[in-house]
Amino acid sequence: GLISPRRGSRNEYRFSFQDLVLLRTARELLANRISPRKVRGALTRLRDRLPRGRSLAEVRICAAGDEIVVRSRGRAWNPESGQGCFEFEVRELASRVAPLVRRAAHDAFSGGAVLDADDWFNLGCDLEAADPESAREAYGRALALEPDLADAHVNLGRLLHASGRATAAEEHYRLALVSRPDNITALFNLGVVLEDRGRAGEAIAVYKRAITLDEQFADAHFNLAYLHEKQGNRDAALHHFNMYRKLVRQNN
Repeated sequence: GLISPRRGSRNEYRFSFQDLVLLRTARELLANRISPRKVRGALTRLRDRLPRGRSLAEVRICAAGDEIVVRSRGRAWNPESGQGCFEFEVRELASRVAPLVRRAAHDAFSGGAVLDADDWFNLGCDLEAADPESAREAYGRALALEPDLADAHVNLGRLLHASGRATAAEEHYRLALVSRPDNITALFNLGVVLEDRGRAGEAIAVYKRAITLDEQFADAHFNLAYLHEKQGNRDAALHHFNMYRKLVRQNN
């Protein structure tokens, strides 16, 4: 129902340019792990709300976290709700507070203050947006003082993963799980890094562990559906997708 292609002389489908834009956009959004429900709803509303004479080719549709944002002629809005979006760059905001954070970091790294593991961890959290490299060092110092600090392992793993160091990230997620086997964030992040490393079977096992801890973990169900579908296990994919859809409806 998203598109209505015409039939050609040989009964073949004839897609318009607008149809192709919608299909390509849907594909890109799904590849960015936006749920099919959100994709369908957003693109349907976008198609219906687009002013007459305007083409979808004139707008930019992108994923922002798990939401869809449309940008057109200097304006950003959510096609599901129709609400405008206030756009700003986290980097811009971080740059304003960076001097204050870096000053505190300099005092800490130069030995100007005696910090315990929790202090280093909190400093790492403050530094993440302004200075990720220093944040990694702060988490490292926290772990040097308290090797079992699971939250520091998780945050350091996330920063390492974001910088392309998937092997090191996996190590820290696993260390977090040694300290706290029920750390569901570490489990989910480990599943993501295993996916990125091409180890789908291991990722599936990890996501299943996460679901045993929290059956309501919608994102784990969605990722499981995606992986099972890639492996051709249609029944398992359908099961987890239906669970994901049910949980999303409950939360909405």
